[in-house]
Amino acid sequence: MKYPKGKTPKVGLALSGGTFRGMAHIGVLKALEDESIPIDMISGTSAGALAGACYARERKAAILEELMLGLDWRKLAGLIDLNLILLWKGFVQGEKAKSFLSSIIGDIRFEDLEIPLSVVATDVQSMEEIVINEGSVAEAVRASISMPMIFTPVKWRGRFLVDGGVVNPMPVNVVRNMGAEIVIAVNTVGIAQQKRRRQATKEVKNKPASYPESTRLSIVKRRLNSLIRGNKDKVRIFDELSNAAKPKIYAGRGKIEPQTPNIFEVMMQVFNAMQYEKIRLAIKSADIVIEPDVSSIGMFAFYKADEAIAQGYKATKKMMPKLQELIRCP
Repeated sequence: MKYPKGKTPKVGLALSGGTFRGMAHIGVLKALEDESIPIDMISGTSAGALAGACYARERKAAILEELMLGLDWRKLAGLIDLNLILLWKGFVQGEKAKSFLSSIIGDIRFEDLEIPLSVVATDVQSMEEIVINEGSVAEAVRASISMPMIFTPVKWRGRFLVDGGVVNPMPVNVVRNMGAEIVIAVNTVGIAQQKRRRQATKEVKNKPASYPESTRLSIVKRRLNSLIRGNKDKVRIFDELSNAAKPKIYAGRGKIEPQTPNIFEVMMQVFNAMQYEKIRLAIKSADIVIEPDVSSIGMFAFYKADEAIAQGYKATKKMMPKLQELIRCP
C-alpha cells in the first residue's frame, strides 16, 4: 500500500500471550527500538499485555529487560495461597498479584502512558472479549494474565475477568481498531510455528546485556519479598502437607511413567490448542508477523528468559528489511 509523500503510516504492535515465552517480546521491542521503528499504539494479551504496558510507559526496552532478567521468578511460588486452593478459587490472590504488577509497571493510568495501549481480557461468564484502555494499567494487566486455575478471576465493573488469550491470543483486530495502518503481530505462543526444538539455542549470538542493579529493580525485589513474607505461614503449612505426602508419592511413583506430562503442562497444551485457530486468523490479518522460535522454551521456563529475549531480537532483525520497506515513505 502506498502512502502520500511525507506521510508515515501509523504503526501498531499486537503482542500475543505465551507465559514465559512472552519474554521474547522484549527482544522484539529492543530490535524495533534499535532500528528506530516508530510504535504509535500497542495492544496486548496476557504476557503481551505486561510487556506492552511496561514499554508504553517509557519507550525503553532496556528497563523492561533489566527487570525481567533481574528477578528470581521462582519466588513467585511464595504467592500461592493455600486457602484459595482449598476453595478451588485459584492459586494466587488478586490483590497480591496486582501489588506485584504495580511495582513493575508503576501506579499509572492509561491516559498517562507514552504510547496508547489496549489490554485484552475475557469475561469468564459470557466469554466476551473485553478491551481495557482506561483506568489502572496494573489492574488491566492483572486481568489479562489471569490464567484460569492459577490466578483468581478479577472483578471489573461487575464482570469477572480472566486471561485474554481465551478469546483473543494475538489482538491484531484491537490495535487495528485503535487506528493502526500497519500492524506488526508478534506470536510467542508457539502455535502455528514449525517444531524446531533444540536447534536454535546455538545460533543465537545476541545475548542481552547485563546491568548493575538499579533502584527500580531493588524496589520490585523488595515488594515481592514483602508479599511473600505476608504469606509465609500459609506457605509453611503447604510445605508441611507436601512433606507428609512425599512417602506415599515415592512409594507409588513406579506406577507412573516418569515422562508423563504434569498437570500444568497438560493444561497449557490444551489452552494453546484452543488458541490455534484464533492465532491463525490473526496472522492472516496482520501486515508483518514476527514469530520468535520459542518451541524449545517451556511455558514456565523462567530460567530461559535470556534465550527468549535473544530469539525475539533475532526474529525481528530477520523481518526488518520487509518492515522498513513497508513503513518508509517514497
